[in-house]
Amino acid sequence: QVQLVESGGGSVQSGGSLRLSCAASGYIPIIHCMGWFRQATQESQHGREGIVTISSDGRITYSDNVKGRFTLSRDNVNNTLYLQMNDLKIPDTGVYLCALDVPDLWCSQRRSGGYWGQGIQVTVSS
Repeated sequence: QVQLVESGGGSVQSGGSLRLSCAASGYIPIIHCMGWFRQATQESQHGREGIVTISSDGRITYSDNVKGRFTLSRDNVNNTLYLQMNDLKIPDTGVYLCALDVPDLWCSQRRSGGYWGQGIQVTVSS
């Protein structure tokens, strides 16, 4: 069983920065895919958007909406992902979810299952 715990969300003005963390515990497969999604609210899975993934060999892929503004890094010792978000814009507002090996992750090789964090709110205002 794997647990993913996000932290670091909050409110910021447009142009500001936040750093999200996703701490993973439990058994992490050697070959795996992790990443972040975002959605409008905690309840609204419709419109969920993939924003970045990292494969177990370190390849990182960003969506066009965040490329150049967001940077993903990983601490392999502590099994933690960090998402540095700079130049935040109002459309970046939403609930950010960390995921491991869910099929919708671009580097995922699984067709079902996987793990989700509980989600964390990011609010960008003018």
